[in-house]
Amino acid sequence: MKLAGHLWTIGPNLRHRLRPHEAPPSTPWSTEVDDPKLGPVRLRGQLSRGDPTTLVVLVHGLGGSPDSSYIIKAAQAAARAGVSSLRLALRGADRSGEDFYHAGLTVDLEAALASPALAGFSRVFLLGFSLGGHVSLRYGLAPSDPRVRAIASVCAPLDLHAGCAAIDAPRAWTYRRYLLRGLLEIYREVAQRRPVPTPVPLAAAARTMREWDRLTIVPRFGFASAADYYTSMSVGPRLGELALPALVVAAEHDPMVPASTLRPTLAAAPPQVTVRWVDRGGHVGFPRSADLGLAPGEVVDQALAWLLAR
Repeated sequence: MKLAGHLWTIGPNLRHRLRPHEAPPSTPWSTEVDDPKLGPVRLRGQLSRGDPTTLVVLVHGLGGSPDSSYIIKAAQAAARAGVSSLRLALRGADRSGEDFYHAGLTVDLEAALASPALAGFSRVFLLGFSLGGHVSLRYGLAPSDPRVRAIASVCAPLDLHAGCAAIDAPRAWTYRRYLLRGLLEIYREVAQRRPVPTPVPLAAAARTMREWDRLTIVPRFGFASAADYYTSMSVGPRLGELALPALVVAAEHDPMVPASTLRPTLAAAPPQVTVRWVDRGGHVGFPRSADLGLAPGEVVDQALAWLLAR
């Protein structure tokens, strides 16, 4: 793995903290999802209006939010393309304390698409990043809304077993600590509003993603174990079941979702999946010159162009 992979993973995030990207003009958006255990759970986001017929739903990664740098850059790309965008916060990602999410929780996407505020759009696309890409692809296994034409994922883990093992490896400790810190922020907010499956101090002591999932995701959502969660939710083995065309963008030097965890799956990608490997860049961060061979512009512009051509 090249050092540049780390630089393009860390650099854009640091730059955004120091000089935040400016999101396109937007209005607050919200809806509710009816959770079988908790009842109504509020979902929030930011809706930017462009073409009144075409919407791209932007889905953040693990521990991210609608204000993450890559999500704002994607919203900027949607504005350049003249289409509307929704920067969706999966449950609790906005630190609202409503609940927390997992890699296969597609009901949040279903509820978002069914919201009255989005009823006027006739063409909808999903563009997910990292874990949000995995959630988006999972939605494509059983799409609930005929308006959804296609899905694009960028740097998504496809095999949750392999992805967890990679992020739990000693060499990935910096990224693991970053993810756990963000997840703990979400979890603490939830604990202030409603009972949580594991006391916050015990959850805060987790040092690996597998341990975190065992303490939080497994008891909250009724999985038998972390292994059961990864096996039952991993989209990689089920790409052949996708009911929608999908673009999967993977980075050769991604330090958070290593190429080695994706190659076995993507080497045998089904016809409905278009695969593009990027040799330059890192995890959801790429130089402007990175080329997918799809269209002019940056990686996110090219992914969006692929979607809009469906």
